[in-house]
Amino acid sequence: MSGSESNTERHNTFNGIGNLRMTNEQTAIRTTYFSIAGNTCLAILKGLAGFFGNSYALLADAIESTTDIFSSVLVLLGLNYANRPADKNHPYGHGRAEPLITFLVVGFLITSATIIAYESIKNIGTPHELPKSWTLLVLAPLIIWKEISFRLVMKKARETQSSSLKADAWHHRSDAITSIAAFIGISIALYFGEGYETADDWAALFASGFILYNSYLIFRPALGEIMDEHLYDDLVETIRKVALNVDGVIATEKCLIRKSGMKYHVDLHATVDADITVKHGHEIAHRLKDTLQNCIPQLGNVLIHIEPNE
Repeated sequence: MSGSESNTERHNTFNGIGNLRMTNEQTAIRTTYFSIAGNTCLAILKGLAGFFGNSYALLADAIESTTDIFSSVLVLLGLNYANRPADKNHPYGHGRAEPLITFLVVGFLITSATIIAYESIKNIGTPHELPKSWTLLVLAPLIIWKEISFRLVMKKARETQSSSLKADAWHHRSDAITSIAAFIGISIALYFGEGYETADDWAALFASGFILYNSYLIFRPALGEIMDEHLYDDLVETIRKVALNVDGVIATEKCLIRKSGMKYHVDLHATVDADITVKHGHEIAHRLKDTLQNCIPQLGNVLIHIEPNE
């Protein structure tokens, strides 16, 4: 295969990858619609089962699913806003809206956990009936479905590099855990009978603690994104390898990366022959930038600084 044919084939491959990666935003939005629909159905089902089945753990679970609906709507709005193109006032685009939305999602999680904990503690000291045994039949398939939902949404979040979608995925996992806690609490109450009615409430209290823990796990990476924390060693290595394949690039020095939405903005220092003209150095910089953006489509703005080889 000739050099020109090889370059053409590689260019077509990069374009194909680029087209696939360009659907990241659409994939994230479709996944969020999936979360909204699923959480709406579950909130209604859990609420009815908890009310008629005398289970506060199920009602707490329904509250958690209801907050999930609103948080997923926030994620959807955030994704749509973050995907708006760059403009005069936002030359790097609107991607930073995504971690900000993640903070709001975390706020919903903390609020729901606080409500569940408060109501659980109140109900522990209040005599009430045992939950109905049929509530376990409602919970079992819900647990399986929520775990499946978590895995599906998390897979899409990793594919699209979306922090808010990862937060949405953890909502599904939190929901699964609260359902498991409810299942255990109801089972204990039913098995031991009178005197163990509060097992259901203790289960809801445990679930609220787990939700708070997950809130921190979601909040931490979003904070790192806002603060431009360096977390992208693998991407830096890939950028350096691609850069060395560009004619005229002798080596690379500094490589700084910051994430904005689903895009990564790069500042790269490239070493070239010290005796070439400014025009030639300018051409190398443009060629390097184009190659990086073709090979790594998730890159946004790429700033190349040319260094002379001493």
